[in-house]
Amino acid sequence: MPALTLREILALDPVRAAEPELLAGHTALDRPVRWVHSSEVYEGANFLDGGELLLTNGFGLMDADDEVRRRYVRELASRGVAGLAVEVGRSLPAMPAEVVDEAHRRELPLLAMHRVVPFVRITEAANRAIVARGLSGRSVVRPWGDDHTAALLADLADRAALNQPEVEARAALAGFHPGPGARLVGVSLHGTREVGTVDRAVRLLGGAGVLRAAFPGDVLALLALPGARRGDPVKAVQEVFRKAADPGLTVAVGHAVSASQGGWLRWSDTLRAARTTLELALTVPAAEPGVPDGPLVTSSRALALERELTRGGLDANRERLSALVHHTLGPLLTWEASHSSDLVRTLETHLRNGCSPTRTAALLHIGRQSLYQRLERIETLLGLDINDSDLLGELLTATCAHRLVERPSGARPATTAPHFKRTA
Repeated sequence: MPALTLREILALDPVRAAEPELLAGHTALDRPVRWVHSSEVYEGANFLDGGELLLTNGFGLMDADDEVRRRYVRELASRGVAGLAVEVGRSLPAMPAEVVDEAHRRELPLLAMHRVVPFVRITEAANRAIVARGLSGRSVVRPWGDDHTAALLADLADRAALNQPEVEARAALAGFHPGPGARLVGVSLHGTREVGTVDRAVRLLGGAGVLRAAFPGDVLALLALPGARRGDPVKAVQEVFRKAADPGLTVAVGHAVSASQGGWLRWSDTLRAARTTLELALTVPAAEPGVPDGPLVTSSRALALERELTRGGLDANRERLSALVHHTLGPLLTWEASHSSDLVRTLETHLRNGCSPTRTAALLHIGRQSLYQRLERIETLLGLDINDSDLLGELLTATCAHRLVERPSGARPATTAPHFKRTA
């Protein structure tokens, strides 16, 4: 199915209500319209990508001289816009003759809008129609089928070329309407091809909105928690997935972002964080043991250090990380090469848990006295006080890097990362 044309845009009710009069470009009404924008910036043609129908109230044309008006039309035509619609009769009494003449010269459709209709009504109706046409006539074959929600989630996760009105229109078509103050949290699941786990988690949350879709081997979701909900949204999402997910599933939760601040890039950020976290959870050994016979539920904050250390890929950072490990933990590595001990893991667990002997001993399944002996051995070998606040960052970074680059034999094998891109 072809793209929506300018002729079809003119037939929409909100556009017809503005009583448009075509003053130029009569032979170009079948041009495809990629998007409808409203703007009063008369030097902003360079920000257009082509294929837009531009709406303006004409205020900026009132005091401009003839050449400025002509240049404005030329610049729009050179950017390949689908048309220019100008509101006349309020800010601008009538369409300037030089604007009409230049539009004729450039074969640029020029519309005079004779009645005042809020541009938001026109852009909303037109852009929804454009999105609906594009989704129903999508020529790209996706492995997950013709699913509008999956298409939007894939584009967000891959940070495709999008804009805020497009994202909002496509989300609305999928029934996703984050309310005022809503917090969005991305979630990525591995080990299932069904969205039932997400649906169970949403029911446990109560009142949460969701976009969710199944991809080959994985499920991706964007949850919207009401702004009135108290507490940590990331913790809340983790808790419900621990209850909703079956044993053997791996669930990665992104960070919480505002639905109204930062635009669609923030939506993309939390989905991408969840996807990166899932990849790490599947390919590197965990810092601490998970719940036996239960799902592995982690978050981008829990693996924040791992994400930073492997930014750009583990292989690209392996040499640098290995040098850091040997520089910081060399004496421990030498000792462990000839002794049956677990000093590096002990040190990381101790640091990650606020240097709490009780918590560390419980996680390592050893007595506190045995833990004290290990910690004393670590300090003796390193010649350092591991409780020195100046050392905590370096030691934790080095122990985490050791786990990444010196993967023990019991670690889970590398798994193909979740893949959401289109296939031609």
